[in-house]
Amino acid sequence: MTINKSWTQIKKCSNSAVFWQGLQSFLQMAKPHVNDRGFIKCPCNRCINNVQHQLEVLETHIHRFGFMSDYNEWIYHGENVNVVGSSNVPQPNSGVHDRDEMFEVLEDIISNDAEVDQLGTQSSNVQYDDLFTALNSELYPGVSLFSLLNFLVKLMHLKVMNKWTNKSFDELLKLLKLAFPKMDLVDSHYEAKKLMKKMGLGYQSIHVCKNDCALFWNENSTSETCSVCSESSWKMQTGRRTGKNVPHKVLRYFPLAPRLKRLFATSKTAKLMRWHRAGKSTDDNVMRHPVDGRAWKDFDRKHPLFADDVRNVRLGLAADSFNPFNNMSISYSLWPVMLTTYNLPSWLCMKPEYLMLSLLIPGPQSPGKDIDVFLRPLVEELKELWESGVDTRDAGNDRKVFKMRAALLWTVNDFPARSSLSGWSGQGYKACPTCNEDTPSMRVIGKTAYFGHRRFLPSTHRWRSNLDFDGRTERKHPPRRFSSVDIMDQLRHVKTTTPGKHPNYGGVKRKRCDDELNWRKKSIFYQLPYWVEIELKHNLDVMHIEKNICDSLLGTLMGDPHKSKDTNNARHDL
Repeated sequence: MTINKSWTQIKKCSNSAVFWQGLQSFLQMAKPHVNDRGFIKCPCNRCINNVQHQLEVLETHIHRFGFMSDYNEWIYHGENVNVVGSSNVPQPNSGVHDRDEMFEVLEDIISNDAEVDQLGTQSSNVQYDDLFTALNSELYPGVSLFSLLNFLVKLMHLKVMNKWTNKSFDELLKLLKLAFPKMDLVDSHYEAKKLMKKMGLGYQSIHVCKNDCALFWNENSTSETCSVCSESSWKMQTGRRTGKNVPHKVLRYFPLAPRLKRLFATSKTAKLMRWHRAGKSTDDNVMRHPVDGRAWKDFDRKHPLFADDVRNVRLGLAADSFNPFNNMSISYSLWPVMLTTYNLPSWLCMKPEYLMLSLLIPGPQSPGKDIDVFLRPLVEELKELWESGVDTRDAGNDRKVFKMRAALLWTVNDFPARSSLSGWSGQGYKACPTCNEDTPSMRVIGKTAYFGHRRFLPSTHRWRSNLDFDGRTERKHPPRRFSSVDIMDQLRHVKTTTPGKHPNYGGVKRKRCDDELNWRKKSIFYQLPYWVEIELKHNLDVMHIEKNICDSLLGTLMGDPHKSKDTNNARHDL
């Protein structure tokens, strides 16, 4: 049977009925030859049979970019299928790009993000044009090992792993272009970063008031002065008449939804995102993953619609400070906010490749109680992911689109960070967040001491009657459990305060009322519709705390003058 291929030569295809009929016939012929995922090579002028797509995307590409002119034998789409492996049949573009691993990466990204409407117009294709140009460009004439995009990705990976500066990266690019004049490379790290951003590896830069009062974001995005303290968002440029304005602080926000969608873009990770349903322990007395815990089961019981879809994402949040300039003796507190996905198996959910950096909170001071100001973009996105979700293609289910939702189950921190996130102060007579207002404490010279730990022992334990602790027997029961209703009743007495550290606004110190107990604020996490019902909101990072205690013990035992706790004041307190 003769196949009519004349339609492939039509240039003005948008209004041609002949082109449209020929394209539909081609798709019908190619339909039986898709792979098990529904993908087949795309013969458009941009993909040139190097990238596989679904038939809907194939139709869009050919309609938009035209049919490749030198593809005369449709060997990948149903014509002469029995001779595909023959050496007499030319293989279209069988050079480097058939082996280039970046084709699979872009295929996963595009197939997950593409939204095709009924008219065949693919709205999200334009942003990938530069990536495909770099992917189809040879790094150097005659070099078939790397495409330009592949080489650039590997070079950027080396920069990150070996902590190269931006300047050293620019110098390396200059040297490579000088040594290899025909090498097609970008001119600077800035140009490379712009290209990488199109792969979904970018972030949003949000200006922050220098007093941590507010973000210049959403309703304040066009403002240049803080809505609380009226301070300018820009630094004063002394000695410079012209130049670019420099903000006081910049918050880096890494959007969550695109990163969660990427987990479902490949069949391997898409199947792993279902592990928590089949991998949970069958023994109620064994806990090997958070799915076996009481808090997870309680959340599922209270939100059955969310729990019904195994693909809905459960998240945990961790935040702590570190000093990036520690070797320079500079005091600086930088706060990364990390998210982990508990859908994954226990041996993967804490691996670096599955941890997601969500926020990078700038210093030089710790945000303290004002951390809620910086968490606002993340909380707003978490609310959207809970209430409406996002359309996501599931590579583990024939790439069908489903509505992915996500929930934050808890935070994991050390004690000071827990105080900042929860709003319950970790200092004072009622510092214990579990005992709450029933915290047993007393003043010992210049410190607050906490006692009554024997009340957690069984009532018949011999240590309860031992007089060696404080000369008394312990007859009190363990502290009562405070329900969500009790906590919300306490928070109703907490006064709303102005955020920030400005001495005339948020920085004014105030004395808490007796009704406020140890609450400093109502956490921003209570804006999440489900947060009040979560049984375990904040976890203590036991390994982190144990490490700090171990450092103090070893420093004291070894007599380290910098880390020892055996001081004159400590002996005087004892």
